[in-house]
Amino acid sequence: MLDLSRLCLAAAESGQIGPHVHVLVTGGLGFLGHAVSLDLLASGHRVTVLSRRRSTERLAPGAELITGDLRDRARMARIVGEGGFDGVCHLAALTSAGDSLADPLTYFDVNAVGTFNLLKAFEQASEERPGISFVFASTNIVYGSRPEGVLSEDLDTHPESPYATSKVAAEQLVAAQASIGAIGATTLRLFNLAGAAGGVGDLDPGRIIPNVFRAMTGQLPHVILNGGGAAVRDFVHVVDAAEAFRLAVERTRPGEHRLLNIGSGHGTSMLEVVTTAQQVTGRTVDVRRLPPKPEPFRLTADVNLARVMLDWEPRRSALTEILTDAWAAWPVPGR
Repeated sequence: MLDLSRLCLAAAESGQIGPHVHVLVTGGLGFLGHAVSLDLLASGHRVTVLSRRRSTERLAPGAELITGDLRDRARMARIVGEGGFDGVCHLAALTSAGDSLADPLTYFDVNAVGTFNLLKAFEQASEERPGISFVFASTNIVYGSRPEGVLSEDLDTHPESPYATSKVAAEQLVAAQASIGAIGATTLRLFNLAGAAGGVGDLDPGRIIPNVFRAMTGQLPHVILNGGGAAVRDFVHVVDAAEAFRLAVERTRPGEHRLLNIGSGHGTSMLEVVTTAQQVTGRTVDVRRLPPKPEPFRLTADVNLARVMLDWEPRRSALTEILTDAWAAWPVPGR
């Protein structure tokens, strides 16, 4: 296990990059990106969102929007060279493990090569902005299906899809660039994001909470629960996760790389998600039960390191609050 007493001392000695800084948020029009942008802006930071889309529908009020594709190295060099950024929250990625099995090269191109291009752009601009804070959004899926129970950052990675492998590769690129002092870096391994921020919720059809809401509003005939919904997972409010990104930007120092889990620290069964959603919304949902899948029974995050290094707590990640906020943001016809 990690030596938390030693890390407490290191955290106490760490500095911050400044009271008000200019942060680039890649993927800033997404579910997480919107929440991160809102949190940074609320703390007085300047935010520029990088997106492939030109839509301002999900642009946080007060943020600037610039368009570009991570795979376009020349475009990334121009954006970073002209931007005057002090830090970056790198959230843009392709995120479906299933889709990555059918299209692995695109996943590596976006997630790994795209991260390389962004790091290269900051390296080229380092004379004006040396040692920027680089905060990278990774995922707990990199641990694979071998471990079970409480997952800590000192576990080995066991990627089991091109998506997971591409995120491990990107993590290693970020860590390597920090090791030579080119950046200060923090990698946040996110568990299951949920809830809503600023009226923007999660619409991902691969996640259980959006599918429960779809079944409640007639967009799906039922919710599928494997093994009766006994599997336990860790759900973290997107607002809590956004705060972790902002704290990481503020506290990361050049030459260091920190690897932190971001979750609630406690487990929730899939059946509990369904029953609590019914209580919160006052609606019922049909459930179709299938045999259990060959997967770990319980996966939760050890978040003690994030508590120590970032002085962070998952304050809004109780299931009832997550579901209440998610439902308030859900597009219900006639509401």
